[in-house]
Amino acid sequence: MPPDAFAELKKGSAETLILAILEDGPRHGYDIARQIDARSGGRLSFHVASLYTTLYRLEQDGRLAGRWVEKAGQRRRRFYRLTPAGRQQLEARRRSWREFVAAIDGVVLKPA
Repeated sequence: MPPDAFAELKKGSAETLILAILEDGPRHGYDIARQIDARSGGRLSFHVASLYTTLYRLEQDGRLAGRWVEKAGQRRRRFYRLTPAGRQQLEARRRSWREFVAAIDGVVLKPA
């Protein structure tokens, strides 16, 4: 798929990607971006700064909880984790995604 097509698709999927990454446990913004890049085989990458707006919104909506963590010799980082509302939202988005993909497949793929 051309890179510009990925750019259009990822615009609307940032929240879902973040929720899915955090399902495995708490992470800070840079690590979330790195995980998205790694799990997509480098096809999806976000600049950390662009993710922070989404992280903030998800936290304000109660789907994420964040806390500051300080470690000796490192700068302070905000770690995010899913809340029960975030887990429910992720499951709902997964169901919608499966339905969407099935509908697209029904149109785009030729019947066997």
